[in-house]
Amino acid sequence: MSYHPQQGHNPYPPQGPGHHPGHGPPQGDYHGQDNRRRDEAGDTVANVIHIVTGAVVTVFVLHILFVVFDANQGNEFVSFVYGLAQVLVLGLGDVFTPDDALLGVILNYGLAALVYLVVGRVITKAIRR
Repeated sequence: MSYHPQQGHNPYPPQGPGHHPGHGPPQGDYHGQDNRRRDEAGDTVANVIHIVTGAVVTVFVLHILFVVFDANQGNEFVSFVYGLAQVLVLGLGDVFTPDDALLGVILNYGLAALVYLVVGRVITKAIRR
């Protein structure tokens, strides 16, 4: 014994305006597609911002570690990270001026990393809304 549904019977309800049973998907209702594209574009931009802020924070953390552990300044990678961190710190490199230079680097570049994290998070949340 087998089950054969009735001819012309569609178990699913009509799909919005312009839908006529048996005539394929609704025509002319593109608002859903536009919203989906906007959502996807917003997610893409938010993901890029998230990745960029993560990379910048990584540069700051590496810089702090290199300073704390007295990394070889002659090494190309260490030198590159140092130069990039100085460019990306955007004026936050001298907020704190303690007597201990090591503490100053930790505080200033740590603050810069925190600012990038918070601002990046706020922007990505605003975009995804």
